Amino acid sequence: MTIQEIEGALEAVLFAVGESVPIQRLAEIVEQDAKTTASILRNISDRYQRENRGLQLIEINNAWQMCTNPAYCEAIQALLQQPRKRALTQVLLETLAIIAYKQPITKAQIEEIRGVNADHAINRLMEYNLIVEKGRLDAPYKPILFGTSDEFLRYFGFHNLDALPSLPENTEYLQQEAEQEVDETLGN
Repeated sequence: MTIQEIEGALEAVLFAVGESVPIQRLAEIVEQDAKTTASILRNISDRYQRENRGLQLIEINNAWQMCTNPAYCEAIQALLQQPRKRALTQVLLETLAIIAYKQPITKAQIEEIRGVNADHAINRLMEYNLIVEKGRLDAPYKPILFGTSDEFLRYFGFHNLDALPSLPENTEYLQQEAEQEVDETLGN
């Protein structure tokens, strides 16, 4: 196959599937090695970006997906007459951050960190497909372990979890400040 034929085959497969496809599977389809296939996909992606195309190729966890360019979201919404991307409340963002950085994590662990019930936040994040069940903890009652989904990566524009911003090394001072604020509020 020529490069143009390989590019065409990759575009056709990604368009038809509509979901992310692992690079190894794409390489098998076009009978190339994974490194070459990834390079070809990056070239296609760069070309789409330079030409400000309506479609884009994104890489998520060593898999590729064809999707619409967010710059044309309003045009798509006008056609479909659907509401904009759901805004995440502060509660949902806090819960999602805990899950993203501590995954896999149980609901009880989330509640221990936040200090409040997490039922609503977890249910809403599951509904938005930003988190998924990652199995069960080997403990009494086998609590569900939660982690982020590929939709989480897409929503925030990350290629993988390694792209998450680093947390400060020493966060003990945050806990001390919070405890001090509670003491001051209670008049201690």
